[in-house]
Amino acid sequence: MPWFIKTEQFNDETVKLSHESRKEFLDEHRSWVIELNNKGIKASSGYLVDKNHLPGGGGLLILETCSFAEAKSIIEQDPMIVAGLVTWVLQEWVPVFGQPMI
Repeated sequence: MPWFIKTEQFNDETVKLSHESRKEFLDEHRSWVIELNNKGIKASSGYLVDKNHLPGGGGLLILETCSFAEAKSIIEQDPMIVAGLVTWVLQEWVPVFGQPMI
């Protein structure tokens, strides 16, 4: 099955939220990813950091589904997207060497 990668960035309004408010949304996102895996959908999510391990580079979600349409349908259920907290891009990953690490 193909692999898909969603990259995302907090929008300006999300950056202005308190740490506690953002944490609530991030906790919902984590629960959603766990539920995907419980349903048998291979998915892994995390955030990007710079060379000093400081966040701010956005987030990344990798998942395996049958099609772009299915991946998009799943991604659109992400609580961060439903709440309008991020801008995002979904792309299919076409590996040419090695093995997927999920």
